[in-house]
Amino acid sequence: MTTLNNPTTFPAFYDPARVGQLYLPQMGAAAAAGQVSGLTPANQDARRVLLLLVDPQIDFIYQEGSLSVPGAIDDTRRTIEWIYRNAGEITNISTSLDSHTTFQIFYPTWWGNDQGEHPAPYTQITVEDIRKGVWKPLVDPAWSVKYVEELAKGGKYSLMIWPYHTMIGTPGQSIVPALSEAIIYHSAARHAQPTWLIKGSIPQTENYSILEPEVKVPKHPLGGVNTAFLDTLGKYDLVYVAGQAKSHCVLSTMRSILEYFATQPQIISKLRFLMDCTSSVVHPEVDFDALANAELGQMAQKGMRLVTSRDVIA
Repeated sequence: MTTLNNPTTFPAFYDPARVGQLYLPQMGAAAAAGQVSGLTPANQDARRVLLLLVDPQIDFIYQEGSLSVPGAIDDTRRTIEWIYRNAGEITNISTSLDSHTTFQIFYPTWWGNDQGEHPAPYTQITVEDIRKGVWKPLVDPAWSVKYVEELAKGGKYSLMIWPYHTMIGTPGQSIVPALSEAIIYHSAARHAQPTWLIKGSIPQTENYSILEPEVKVPKHPLGGVNTAFLDTLGKYDLVYVAGQAKSHCVLSTMRSILEYFATQPQIISKLRFLMDCTSSVVHPEVDFDALANAELGQMAQKGMRLVTSRDVIA
């Protein structure tokens, strides 16, 4: 059996032009191609490499998605091709799935005013808005007021009302089909079960980071820091990160990782941020990309490395 650590060609079923299209993924063909790839099982890896994909879902990536990130299709194409080129060196792929329901604190359904109106998407709700009665919580009022106050205290993002996105059971919640094929290809080729991280379904809080909610919800099983996954992540030799959106969920995830390992610089030095496999939310008044890049630069000073999909894994 020949081991192809860095295949120079992509599987026959892969069509780069289809990355931005909605179709039923060829999971059987992808798995079959992986099985005959000649790659060695991941449990034989001398150097263990984790690829962490943050919310690579249709609603964030496709132009028709309800919360589409400009540039995300090209990011995803580069990510897929990075997986195929480096399948023999990637030990595990872990992917988060943003998963929402109708009533959540960042949706119009949660808030209203005396005129029976609901806030439009991209409305920011502040403590002052609540005090003046501009917007009132229609669900769990005491928690909602406390929540906005906690956001203000912690220097986090203001509460933003978002368009309905990644709703559980809808196509928008799904992984991009071409990426799903790449994940199952890798899984079958390396005998490595992918890991799935469900996040964002706690109604009372936002969940930008895939590892913790914006405000902790003590009574909910997912309401704290996901220390189990963080401890697992820390055991890898290298951790590559990509996904959407750079300015929000990806950046918040990196904050969680660096905060958790703040006293372990040897683990921070294992982190690799794939700069050309992620893009920022575009806002008419806020340059989210500039803010994200500045913070990523600060993280790089702590030991995390900024890389591209064309760089050698190292």
